Amino acid sequence: MRQSSRAVVVALAASANAATLADVCKVSNVQSAMPSNGTLLGIDLLPSTVTASAVYNATSGMGSTTAYNYCNVTFSYTHTGKGDEVVVKYAFLPPSEFKNRFYVAGGGGYSLSSDATGGLGYGAASGATDAGYDAFNYSYDEVVLYGNGSINWDATYMFGYQALGEMTQVGKAITRGFYSMGTDDKLYTYYEGCSDGGREGMSQVQRWGDEYDGVVVGAPAFRYAHQQVNHVFPVTVEKTLDYYPPPCELAKIVNATIAACDPLDGRTDGVVSRTDLCKLNFDLTSIIGESYYCAAETSSSLGFGFNKRAEGSTSSTTPEQNGTVTAEGVAVAKAVWEGLHNSKGERAYLSWQIASELGDADTTYNNETDAWELSIPSTGGEFVTKFVQMVDLDNLSDLNNVTYDTLVEWINIAFVKYLDSLQTTLPDLTTFQSSGGKMIHYHGESDSSVPAASSVHYWQSVRSIMYGDLSEKKSLKALEDWYQLYLIPGAGHCGANDLQPGPYPLYNMEIMIDWVENDVKPSRLNTTVSSGDNEGETQMLCQWPTRPLWKSKTKFDCVNHEKSIESWTYDFPAFKLPVY
Repeated sequence: MRQSSRAVVVALAASANAATLADVCKVSNVQSAMPSNGTLLGIDLLPSTVTASAVYNATSGMGSTTAYNYCNVTFSYTHTGKGDEVVVKYAFLPPSEFKNRFYVAGGGGYSLSSDATGGLGYGAASGATDAGYDAFNYSYDEVVLYGNGSINWDATYMFGYQALGEMTQVGKAITRGFYSMGTDDKLYTYYEGCSDGGREGMSQVQRWGDEYDGVVVGAPAFRYAHQQVNHVFPVTVEKTLDYYPPPCELAKIVNATIAACDPLDGRTDGVVSRTDLCKLNFDLTSIIGESYYCAAETSSSLGFGFNKRAEGSTSSTTPEQNGTVTAEGVAVAKAVWEGLHNSKGERAYLSWQIASELGDADTTYNNETDAWELSIPSTGGEFVTKFVQMVDLDNLSDLNNVTYDTLVEWINIAFVKYLDSLQTTLPDLTTFQSSGGKMIHYHGESDSSVPAASSVHYWQSVRSIMYGDLSEKKSLKALEDWYQLYLIPGAGHCGANDLQPGPYPLYNMEIMIDWVENDVKPSRLNTTVSSGDNEGETQMLCQWPTRPLWKSKTKFDCVNHEKSIESWTYDFPAFKLPVY
């Protein structure tokens, strides 16, 4: 009797799964897995560049201590007719450990992820790309200019969204061939990243939506022009007000704000779970006159990335500081937390939530003048010099003649220049949604680098664009079926916050896999408190737009509070173009 086609497929699959790593980790196997050129339009694979080597007892790039065996594969491709070369690398598990998944990891700062092993712990093949500008060794800001006045647009588009999309498209095709997957076998594709890795994830959802099944993005540094110039805003406030507060004074203002606003959410636990209630009810001037003291120490200033701990940061020694909070210091903090406006009083951007650290406003001590002086964060300064002024300098030398209107002008220039590459705020996600994609979007509410309100504003934009014709209730239901936003109380930038011992999500990808593969839709986000009096406590966080309100020491409700939502809602009349 002739064997059925179904039986043949089952037999082939069993044979493939029985293969060892040594059986499949061969150059010839990778080459045979490659789709023929012309299959992926615009991409010509270069089979002669393939390398394949088995790696044993290695750890993955996600911080796990578990050892894995995998096949390390590299090769190049070129864009049809262009003559360039893009290097990609992939990590393939032994067939018996592969769970029909492909995983993409985000990078951070101005870098794409250079590690291809992030998916090993999830039973997934995964990859990384050099984006055609040797992104394994160089960050994008190092190559954005060919020279003064000349933008490297190839690198810009590749970093902006193209490289990851192509790496995923190619990687999925190779993965299917590498594991001899059948045409009906589902290959689940996942993305995970935070900070610029979050922006990179949004770039994939917006432009390669049908390639991904599940996406987890944290604190996305999108709206690039606004986000990066915003790092210069606090020092412009100080220059405008002609007051340069000691860092200890700013720290006192932040800590006093946390202490005052902590109970407003219904539980005193060192965490401001409701920065909106803090904004609506706390009078910053009440801090004036409170004393502060800080011992001499070595501190870090902002590097090229998106937070104080970013690579490229510099260290300096500060003297002992003591005094009382001044009206001028409070005025600085209040202006920073209020956000950038032009000279007409029109809002240009949102800001960090009240009770967030004020790191971008930190001053430096001049031993010669015995005074605290302006310190321009290179995070924003470099963006202005390289991306706006197009001069190959790593920071602004000074803020001479710089006003709030200057900042708005810089934003507008970059807004238009990088609208289709780095802004990453396209709000129509129909392709992703209609292809069955799911997204968990989270953001630390006290993020002092990427404002939490920037995520809220994007979520509101997506809801308005995609479901603007529906009632509030129906639009919320439609959106949460595939796109869920969570604010993490007290959390900082892509991690827990030393100043507020609150919860942080630890199992986002596991939750996403369960949602995609088993249709277990989350309604609240699983988080764990990792420090403080409530260490080890599990908190199931409220999905935006509901907000937490503690009923007791152990339980909180997710409530709707109209004035709170309004405090998170912004328009930006300083610009003619819509800001999504």
